[in-house]
Amino acid sequence: MSGSLRPGPSGWRRAASVVLAAGWTHPGPAAPPPPEGFRLLLLQRSGGHGFMPGAHVFPGGVLDTADRSAEWLSLFAPHHRPPRFSLGPAPPARNAFPGRPDAGDSQGRPDAGDPQVLPDDIAFRICAIREAFEEAGVLLLRPRGFWGPRDSAPAAAELGRALEPPPGLADWRARVRRDARHFLRLCAHLDCTPNIWALSDWSGWLTPFTRPGGRRFDTTFFLCCLREPPPVYPDLAEVVDYQWSSPSEATQSFISKKIWLPPPQFYEVKRLENFASISDLHKFCLDRASEGVERWLPITFVTADAMIQLLPGDELYLEDSDFLENLLSTEKKTEEILKEVRTFHRIVIYSRHVYSIYVTVQSKYKHVYPKNYVANKNHL
Repeated sequence: MSGSLRPGPSGWRRAASVVLAAGWTHPGPAAPPPPEGFRLLLLQRSGGHGFMPGAHVFPGGVLDTADRSAEWLSLFAPHHRPPRFSLGPAPPARNAFPGRPDAGDSQGRPDAGDPQVLPDDIAFRICAIREAFEEAGVLLLRPRGFWGPRDSAPAAAELGRALEPPPGLADWRARVRRDARHFLRLCAHLDCTPNIWALSDWSGWLTPFTRPGGRRFDTTFFLCCLREPPPVYPDLAEVVDYQWSSPSEATQSFISKKIWLPPPQFYEVKRLENFASISDLHKFCLDRASEGVERWLPITFVTADAMIQLLPGDELYLEDSDFLENLLSTEKKTEEILKEVRTFHRIVIYSRHVYSIYVTVQSKYKHVYPKNYVANKNHL
């Protein structure tokens, strides 16, 4: 029976998300050029969604057992031979926090080495691609005719393209939502494979503890650079609306309360402001392809006037398993705390639409971190 994989330690559920960044051509010579040469796809969750209702997020969802099925091998295989997945060796998931679930590392997993189960770096990509189809109707697939010589795999050096949606999109999507195994059947019907090579490792976020019994996810974020934005068809169930926004436009929409971005999405949007064009972003992803991802568990620090999400490298970040299920707290105000330390890596949440980001640590593994961003508290 197909279904979600079991939660990891402390109730985390394993999930995958894909940040879709698409090149953007302004409509005519009279139109001003966009502030950044790409746009990000943000999906608005239904207000009735059980996790972060109403939020604008990147496509993604929980890993299904079908995403790891060895049945995918026959579809990937050129000339009906088992593939050599040309993603290179699986890059490491950088995970130093004691007691965290280690979903990025197959060591110690009961099915590690099982030939009937795909490795995590493939399964999570399939999950992210499937969710992009379920939620947005975007097919990140590649026709099998694009395969090259025997046993070779498609190159990732060029910008990706989404496939045109098939006839009967709504019916296929309903089937896949009922049973994720239908996604493989859709791919076989279209004679395509999930374009796993177009997805670059980007980041990993674990849901911090905020209250007992809250939902918690261990989510791997991939980034996919597309030549142009594909048409989007919200499913009108989990996703009720969408928008393509540059990072600066998304920030302004958030500040003006037109959209709500959860902290990880806000951090990633601000991180992506480092890039001027889709080609710059794509080259960056290719250059650090072997570095892997950092998987962060924010520690929640409640002050007298805000909630701080402490990230690894911050002077107050404590790698202590006690904070898997507990909060830090103080009666001091946030400004007082800021004056007491010099090394920052944190998101300060003053209210639903007022966040600041403080980063003075050096980025690791050839990645980039956001620039400091201090919110205007007049928006409180």
